[in-house]
Amino acid sequence: RINISILPMNIFVSNISFKVREQTLKDLFAQYGEVSNVRIIRDKESRRSKGYGFVEMPNDEEGKNAIERINGTDVKGRNIEVSPARPPQDRPKKW
Repeated sequence: RINISILPMNIFVSNISFKVREQTLKDLFAQYGEVSNVRIIRDKESRRSKGYGFVEMPNDEEGKNAIERINGTDVKGRNIEVSPARPPQDRPKKW
């Protein structure tokens, strides 16, 4: 059995301005704890941001605090939406 408390907090961030880069999100979340990974999802063809991404924080409590503090924050003209990421099996099918 896996101890869930040692798993990193994967955070879903949406409504991201196309001007925002990974470093901007990393700096924002790092105010609340260690950030191990940031990924803005991009279109495969154009490489343009799709307006959402993921932030991974190794400490679950720091991740929860960051979600509470950052959700709704204005980042480069857009209020970002921040929530715990859902596992792939919990997301609706695209077809």
